[in-house]
Amino acid sequence: MLKFCTLFNSAYLSRGLAMYHSLAKHCDDFHLYIVAFDEDCCDALLALQLKHVSVIALKDFENEALLAVKMGRTPTEYCWTCSSSTIKYCIETYQLDHCTYVDADLLFFNNPKVLYEEMGDQSVLITSHRFTPCFDQSATSGIYCVQYLTFKNTAEGMTALNWWVDACLEWCFCKMEDNKFGDQKYLDDWTTRFKGVHVLEHLGGGVAPWNIQQYSFKLKGGKVRGTALSGKTDFDLIFYHYHAFAYTWNNSYRLTDETYPLTKSQIKLIYKPFVLALLKAETEVEALGEHVRAYKRTEEGIWINRVIGRALVFFLRGFYKQYYSKRFFQYGIFN
Repeated sequence: MLKFCTLFNSAYLSRGLAMYHSLAKHCDDFHLYIVAFDEDCCDALLALQLKHVSVIALKDFENEALLAVKMGRTPTEYCWTCSSSTIKYCIETYQLDHCTYVDADLLFFNNPKVLYEEMGDQSVLITSHRFTPCFDQSATSGIYCVQYLTFKNTAEGMTALNWWVDACLEWCFCKMEDNKFGDQKYLDDWTTRFKGVHVLEHLGGGVAPWNIQQYSFKLKGGKVRGTALSGKTDFDLIFYHYHAFAYTWNNSYRLTDETYPLTKSQIKLIYKPFVLALLKAETEVEALGEHVRAYKRTEEGIWINRVIGRALVFFLRGFYKQYYSKRFFQYGIFN
């Protein structure tokens, strides 16, 4: 069985649900541990009674060390601080032989079992950003991305994990300082600092806005297949990281930072499934009733409420042609 963990608050609830359902669709043997970062998120997740999920309340997860640094960090910085501790908590509390941390804004297109199998006898799996050269931010954002990391409950795995936990408790801020940035730059030297660290080779693990320009995609046999434009290497898309995807005030979505261009096929094959998954998740939360609070605030300051949830229905039917939805309509992918 594959064991995963993640953390998110109410603002990311629909993303987290979409990620979970994609795992359930493609992985027949897994369990996901979710640290709910506010009470409303926790209540909603418990009410949904998701089959392969254990919900962890924030009050049960936080320890003295985390609480001691919490007030000195922004909500984003505190979430970054907690990523490593989430993995450690799950491994130790549930006596897991391994645990993979996944960001809540991923969507799985195929079984991630192949990624775990690629590790072999290694104890830690990390994923490279694989930046397209013109978007390379390795110097500031790190060589590797804290989006999908596996730690085995071995001496090598726990040595690396405990070091990372301690480092994040000591310093984890949204700024560059002494070659550190958040929880992510710490990973830069892990292949030499620790034993048993494997860098993922499968191109289908870790496709994201900052590297999608390197690939073309097509649907083959019901699966999204990618091809590396350099070398013509074919691969199954395992998961996509929807960085900078957000709800907007114009009853639509912002797909990515405008820095990153997307093609028609990328939008249709990769972003359309995510839009539909989010709509399904919003409907799922709506069905819980009035005890789930309607208004949540994202870290970017965008309010998400039921009005937007309803407007998404109209959006998909083509009633709204706002700035951020024009590319959807011009390609006609929802027709």
